[in-house]
Amino acid sequence: MANNDELANAAAQGDIGTVNQLLNNGADPNGINSFGRTPIQVMKLGCPAVCRLLLEHGADPNRQDNQQIALIHDVAREGFLDTLQVLVEVGMADTNLRDRNNFLPIDLAMQNNHRDVVEYLGNLNQAE
Repeated sequence: MANNDELANAAAQGDIGTVNQLLNNGADPNGINSFGRTPIQVMKLGCPAVCRLLLEHGADPNRQDNQQIALIHDVAREGFLDTLQVLVEVGMADTNLRDRNNFLPIDLAMQNNHRDVVEYLGNLNQAE
């Protein structure tokens, strides 16, 4: 658990050096911390490089917490387009994943007036 907490804390702080070191030393990218969350669920939203690193080491981009919220919901709601692009393009995150309120990521972006995120997700849905 200590190693899981270390990795989650480094991800939450956006500390890519420590995240990289821990992953290279065998830390589990899907390890559960003492709060029941994985590193990708607690990572600093505005750090696409940390997101990419976790995904490249096998982090599950679609893992939902006990509120049925996944990272894709958080980044869409908060408007972090750069992190969203990494989630989708590197992590193959499910853009049709619904949260506990039955909202899609695009719904959350619309509610919070993140037009660039809405446009990006809308273009993805048209391409499917």
